[in-house]
Amino acid sequence: MDEELLADKINEAKSLMGEAITHLEGELMKIRTGKASPAMLSGIMVPYYGTPTPLSQVANLGTSDARTLTIQPWEKNMLAPIEKAIFEANLGLTPMNNGESIMINVPPLTEERRKQMAKMVKDEGETAKISVRNARRDAMEAIKKEVKNGYPEDAGKRKEDEVQSATDSYSKKIDGIVDAKTEEVMTV
Repeated sequence: MDEELLADKINEAKSLMGEAITHLEGELMKIRTGKASPAMLSGIMVPYYGTPTPLSQVANLGTSDARTLTIQPWEKNMLAPIEKAIFEANLGLTPMNNGESIMINVPPLTEERRKQMAKMVKDEGETAKISVRNARRDAMEAIKKEVKNGYPEDAGKRKEDEVQSATDSYSKKIDGIVDAKTEEVMTV
């Protein structure tokens, strides 16, 4: 492996680290904070003519105020399956069907539930950090292998420092994202 291939391996590791952060942000959007957000319903699948389909593909999702979600199905016959899917998703939300659309009042979180949510946020952050460390490990192994195969040791050390610096940077970003989301969850 030459300089260019080693640089590709390092860039691949940085890309994987970036993907870990993107995934973390996506997962944290699903964790509710007491404010109504259509993202809270993003994982719900609804049977649409026998095929599990994301809720957002069979209805318009929106908010009418800070505590109310609105779901406007494109077909009226989808009201009951949507309602059932929301109950089965076990989100602690109760849909109300008015014959035209579904309204969901998002209850304020209890202190105990806030603590559970904060723990979930920390767990998601730890999962992202593990992904970052795995990318770091793979890049470091590639560098060490090349040093063994005759790549200059001091250049290898510089490459290792570059990977470690990227790892530290992404870990700090993860900590910042987790801290911000934890604060948001714990705020009444």
